[in-house]
Amino acid sequence: MTKADTISRIAEKTGMQREEIENVLEAFFTTIKTSLSEGENIYFRGFGSFVVKQRAEKTARNIAQKSTIIVPAHQVPFFKPSNDFINQVKDGSSTK
Repeated sequence: MTKADTISRIAEKTGMQREEIENVLEAFFTTIKTSLSEGENIYFRGFGSFVVKQRAEKTARNIAQKSTIIVPAHQVPFFKPSNDFINQVKDGSSTK
């Protein structure tokens, strides 16, 4: 499913204009990205959590050059679905 498909489904369910939904969705994504880049986690009860995880420094191999490189410690975004979300996907049920 693409972003355009998502916007179409939301428009059908809510009766809102596609442009309004697209603006809200873009603002939502921007807010999540901004919050995570500032180190702030986001929690949606019943849906899941967007969190920042710290990856430790590690040694990696460059096989083509037969050398090792150091990958510095860094932060990565991570999504952890709620148990309700996990169970809904497992069961294949829908909340239409």
